[in-house]
Amino acid sequence: VTDIHTEKAQEAAAAFDIPKVYETYQDMLKEMDAVVVCTPNKFHAGITVEALKAGIHVLCEKPMALSAAEGEAMTQAAEQSGKVLAVAYHYRFMKEAQAAKKIMLEGEIGRPLAVRVQALRRRQVPGWGVFTNKELQGGGSLIDYGCHFLDLALWLMGDEEPAELMGSTYNELSRMPGQVNKWGPFNHKTFDVDDHMTGYIKFKSGASMLFETSWSNNIKEENIENISISGVDGGLDVFPLSLNYAKHGMLFNSKPAWMPGEDNPGYLQAENFVNACLGLEEFVVKPEEAVKVSRLIEALYASSQTGSSVKL
Repeated sequence: VTDIHTEKAQEAAAAFDIPKVYETYQDMLKEMDAVVVCTPNKFHAGITVEALKAGIHVLCEKPMALSAAEGEAMTQAAEQSGKVLAVAYHYRFMKEAQAAKKIMLEGEIGRPLAVRVQALRRRQVPGWGVFTNKELQGGGSLIDYGCHFLDLALWLMGDEEPAELMGSTYNELSRMPGQVNKWGPFNHKTFDVDDHMTGYIKFKSGASMLFETSWSNNIKEENIENISISGVDGGLDVFPLSLNYAKHGMLFNSKPAWMPGEDNPGYLQAENFVNACLGLEEFVVKPEEAVKVSRLIEALYASSQTGSSVKL
């Protein structure tokens, strides 16, 4: 294990029986087969590229990078090294998501028309770490939290290609003094990332996506997480899983009585990464798919800044 704060690395090593602590990640890379990159977002690309060039498999935390260009450099390094580059979009490993993917692959709801994505928290800004630091993280609720649901929705839709989008970001709430925040205190004066974001994405096929994510929002409920896909033959809700369709002159909402899978998607993600490193299976999240997510995030931020739509 390594960390720029050596004392923290030593504490982690003691807690998890890790035999070696390194002052720099370059020293650590000399002895590794695979590495997990859990740094602030700003450092994902540099460390990942260096590790891949050293012949080391990489599981990089989401988001892949601060920009699509950085993501492409990471992907190119993986291709040149022949090593695994995996990005930790662990929502794909949830049993509801896995079941929804099977349903989509079997064409159960037909061609997607409209997709609604919500990842909403009520007054839950992460008060720890560097989550509210734009220089280190690249943004706030969109790049940290909404990225999971953007990735999952795109994966479920399949080979849909985005054509144009608009986005709006907000942070007035978190810049006000005297905040009510369930996830610890933060400095409202230095808060410079988004705590709420809305977007609209049009795809070349004609499908569209309504997208909203927040850390802090004045809404009735908290922790609203869902992806809803309306197709020509039926509809699908992911959390909780439901199939919605018309048949026999009636309207049905069908929920599974049981579905396979683990309750801990992080375990499945780790298992998949290890097996991918061993050449036993492919990693579920392809680097080129993660680049696509980073490109959309970058474009949504650009649209908010300019007040105009962005063609892709």
